[in-house]
Amino acid sequence: MVTGGAGFIGSHLVDRLLAEGAAHVVVVDNLFLGREENLEQAMSTGRVSFYKDDAEFVTSLDYIFSRHPINIVFNCATKALNYSFLNPANAFGTNVTVALNLLELQRRGAFKSLCHFSTSEVYGSAVYEPMDEQHPRNPTTTYAAGKAAADLAVESYVHMFGLDGLIVRPFNNYGPRQNHRGLLAGVIPLTAWRILTGGTPEIHGDGKQSRDFIHVCDTVDAVIKLFRVLPTGESVNISTDNQIAIGELVARIAAMLGYRGEIVRKPARQADVLCHNASNQKVRALIDYSLTDFQSGLRETLDWYVNRIGAAK
Repeated sequence: MVTGGAGFIGSHLVDRLLAEGAAHVVVVDNLFLGREENLEQAMSTGRVSFYKDDAEFVTSLDYIFSRHPINIVFNCATKALNYSFLNPANAFGTNVTVALNLLELQRRGAFKSLCHFSTSEVYGSAVYEPMDEQHPRNPTTTYAAGKAAADLAVESYVHMFGLDGLIVRPFNNYGPRQNHRGLLAGVIPLTAWRILTGGTPEIHGDGKQSRDFIHVCDTVDAVIKLFRVLPTGESVNISTDNQIAIGELVARIAAMLGYRGEIVRKPARQADVLCHNASNQKVRALIDYSLTDFQSGLRETLDWYVNRIGAAK
């Protein structure tokens, strides 16, 4: 099962699980941000069952588990970080409730193994660099706080009940299929969308806040490999060796799309993380770890949006 499996990371994970030989993949997604079109290739295999449903409702999960012999759950269900500024309580609650629902099902023997997707946002701004797995958790948004609480729930259930649960903590993912629509879009697809639709790209604050961007396919590759070797109860960063300032990133996107117009400066966002420079020493020690060059990955991603958004005009 992949919760949130019609979303950005989730749909790429579904594709990879099928490529790895999964007999069947059950996808649960309420389509808050996910899109059925992200699963077109996967659905064509005949080895996917898609439920437009909400993993926050334990009755829905009970029904789905009664219909499928599920061994492994990958929990990608969440709501976008920006959503926490619109509905902070719900953003927090979704992250916690889905995790607890799954852990209770696992405790009762509904499935064997849980791979829970955390986020680099649980760390907040770097206290030291690079940020390893021992870095203090200091979430600055309710989205991140909910993710941190879900991480603690997984860890506590593992300790209390001997469950097989592991936590993967991707840093900032980018790549095809990431949402580019509206207030909940990430900076790369949103900037591309603005430029491609005649809008103006924006930078919030001084633009010096940094992020560690990793291609979504690299994240999925790492998750598949880590699932086999990461000890239960442990967490691991999935990151690159680089960080880039948001101001530099927006300028790079503009140049790659041939945009020479104005870049609007907006006030800094409340609770914005200032620095994300991750350590991937642990993941490199566990698996054969390969990373996409950011420049080529960004080019591929922007080409995808050019084709996608251009066709929608």
